[in-house]
Amino acid sequence: MRILGIDPGLAIVGYCIVDIENDENILVTSGSIQTDKNKTDAARLFEIETDLQTIVDTYKPQVASIEKIFYFKNQKTIIPVAEARGVILSVLEKNKVSIHEFTPIEVKQMITGYGRASKEEVAKIVEMSIKYKKLPKLDDTLDSIAIALCYGRSNLISGAR
Repeated sequence: MRILGIDPGLAIVGYCIVDIENDENILVTSGSIQTDKNKTDAARLFEIETDLQTIVDTYKPQVASIEKIFYFKNQKTIIPVAEARGVILSVLEKNKVSIHEFTPIEVKQMITGYGRASKEEVAKIVEMSIKYKKLPKLDDTLDSIAIALCYGRSNLISGAR
């Protein structure tokens, strides 16, 4: 199964492609879509749309696992993140990629067994769970891997594979 993991944002969208084969999690690629803060929001959203479309066309994921907006400390970022999520969801729907959404607490719970785990704890489990020579350093990209693995584990637990 090929999973597209997405950590949405207007400034940075973290993404990854994870293949699950014979109970192994293989990181195919990962990266980020980083938009120019000097451009209009509309231009930034269009950039996210076109870049994500290229990723979907290139890697042909069957499933997308995306972080849900659950709680934001910074009220100024919630609307731009919601707008970016809308563009992302639209691209996925247009391409008939099955969409599964998880809150940050659900991701942490599924990855570490504790919904209030630290970023460091999540990163450590991700590192132990994925086959790849070197994991990315950018938090948004690492989060996208955790989100993809969350879907893989939830799918395994539910027996839907």
